[in-house]
Amino acid sequence: MKIAVLVSGSGTILEAILDAGVDVDLVISDRPCRGLVVASEAGIPSELIDRSAFGGFSASFDREAYSDAVRDALAGHDIDLVAMAGFGTVLGRSIHHSFSGRILNTHPALLPLFPGWHGVEDALSAGVSETGCTIHLATIEMDAGPILAQGVVSVVEGDTVETLHERIKAVERVLYPTTIGQALEALQAGQSIEHYFSTKKEATP
Repeated sequence: MKIAVLVSGSGTILEAILDAGVDVDLVISDRPCRGLVVASEAGIPSELIDRSAFGGFSASFDREAYSDAVRDALAGHDIDLVAMAGFGTVLGRSIHHSFSGRILNTHPALLPLFPGWHGVEDALSAGVSETGCTIHLATIEMDAGPILAQGVVSVVEGDTVETLHERIKAVERVLYPTTIGQALEALQAGQSIEHYFSTKKEATP
């Protein structure tokens, strides 16, 4: 099974994945970032598929053409599983068609609560006593795919978005690599990832 990790920023989730012993076969970024440096230092093939060549962050951004380019790169490396790790571009239908049920994402909230780009800020604003992170299958609808695993983090008095997010990241850096490993096990066993995790939850007392 071959895995690709999609990055946009500092690459700390990628580092956690590698530190956990997950063999990564390809790293793709949508912009120049430290995540590409992490890949290079680890000897992992990487590709920069820069948004700027597809309209950047303007209203003219060609999401479908960009998604086709990412899909083609993944296919060119015979990738089986895709893990988004802070990837900042919402991908279009071609990716979800070609890798249906095989794209993982991590979100800094306990979905279905607080989807979207501001999960940590929204949890604080709502005054909840706990939040956390969710590993889920990515679908064309943002943050709405089947939930695979969640980790709970308490909200404490005086928390800011930054302090809370750091504690969520600490949980995420353990939970995400573990979930990726289990997803790979499912694929190796010829099972769908969603079925594997649903069966696993049913078996948990």
